[in-house]
Amino acid sequence: MKFFSDNAAPTHPKVMQAMMDADRVDTAYDGDALSQKLDDAFSEVFETNVSALWVPTGTAANCLALAALCPAHKGIICHEMAHIEQDEAGAPGFYTGGAKLMLLSGKGAKIDADTVRGHLDGIRDDVHQVQAAAISITNATEYGLTYTPGEIASLSAICKERGLGLHMDGARFANAVASGGHSPADLTWKAGVDVLSFGFVKNGGMSSEALVFFDRDLAAETHYRRKRAGHLLSKGRYMAAQLLAMLEDGLWLRNARAANAGAQLIAEVAGDRLVYPVQGNEVFLRMTADEAGTLRAQGFDFYDWAPADDGHGQVRLVTSWNQDASAVAPLASAIGAL
Repeated sequence: MKFFSDNAAPTHPKVMQAMMDADRVDTAYDGDALSQKLDDAFSEVFETNVSALWVPTGTAANCLALAALCPAHKGIICHEMAHIEQDEAGAPGFYTGGAKLMLLSGKGAKIDADTVRGHLDGIRDDVHQVQAAAISITNATEYGLTYTPGEIASLSAICKERGLGLHMDGARFANAVASGGHSPADLTWKAGVDVLSFGFVKNGGMSSEALVFFDRDLAAETHYRRKRAGHLLSKGRYMAAQLLAMLEDGLWLRNARAANAGAQLIAEVAGDRLVYPVQGNEVFLRMTADEAGTLRAQGFDFYDWAPADDGHGQVRLVTSWNQDASAVAPLASAIGAL
């Protein structure tokens, strides 16, 4: 009955088992046998050689990635609703040593090439204005929309023209892959992404996220930054075990497909309540306070959200990997009965 966040979902049993299996003596930090397998495991998923690091949180993943792309005196272009702006308590500035977030607008928390180019053209090339060093996009976005390979490539083209890095916040990257029919490679390095924060905790993991560097040179200094930031855990094998368990036999993708399917069940009954198309596992609905109260009185838990563009109230519903059709059907039925 809880649809407020996939962060609250239980850990997948295979992940728990993998951590138990890792409960043996091994080398400390990231020198253990499991951590040493990450590069090869993620390289197989992305069909190219990558460097992969575990980190405990999505915030750490995002901000270590941005620190690799942006020096303290420059800026990072992102959407005004991006997680790095709205929900990370200034961590990007902390990790980069003071880099500025350069905020743009766009429907559904997506930024497009024309908007980015216009913003860059408006920055004077002198010491009195912050110069951009990177672009950060979220896939799927904070409103559940996905970027296509073509949209990402158009942003990457600007990066190549202007000497910028391209970061992807993939807290729900699995849901984006499961939604669009594009491969992980198509949505990242083939479209020009330099580094991906690959989310697992929302998708059945326990406490481990992945930093995937397609520009492998960027990974070298990140090892030092991870330690300096306090995120080099002494028993890193438990972190690696989680990631490897999720990658094995495509568990990460099956979990995402299950969550997406639950969201589609809700979308089918929502009709014109839908604020955005449902392309992942997040559903945003127009709803009055009384209607939301009616659902909560039936035991459903979810977040109120910012008002929709037309002034109506709005709620956010998030489905998780463990909520099958039988778990989501009561909510869909209750929404249909409003």
